Amino acid sequence: MTRRRDERGSALVEFTWLAVILLVPLIWIVVSVFEVQRGAFAASAAARAAARAYALAPDDATGDERARAVVRQVLADQGADGQVGTVRIRCTTAPSCHSGTSVITVSVESSVDLPASPRILGQGLATFAVDSTHTVPIGQYVETTAGEDR
Repeated sequence: MTRRRDERGSALVEFTWLAVILLVPLIWIVVSVFEVQRGAFAASAAARAAARAYALAPDDATGDERARAVVRQVLADQGADGQVGTVRIRCTTAPSCHSGTSVITVSVESSVDLPASPRILGQGLATFAVDSTHTVPIGQYVETTAGEDR
């Protein structure tokens, strides 16, 4: 007489393990994509606000200071905790960016820490680099007198 092995309930166990093995990485990927998108949006908003702050400043030194402060504030406002932005400012006219025909370009580079990422060989958390650039003509935000050329 052959005895059959009872396999009732094994499908439920197999499905549970398969769901855990597939769903946990999928959830991590989705959460990571949302974090990177939030960081990218924060960098974009920071570059735009910094360009406006620089253009509205009375001189280059004040504009540089205001642009860097705005980047820190915008990144904090967007909920990008711990996200630090590197700001680069370039303009088309030298030596001063604050002339009627100048075009100011502000670049913000940052990185986003991926959530629950394992430490790989002791190098710290995995990060994803994000950057944004915004260009604004100085004449767009600066009033000129009626006799001056734009």
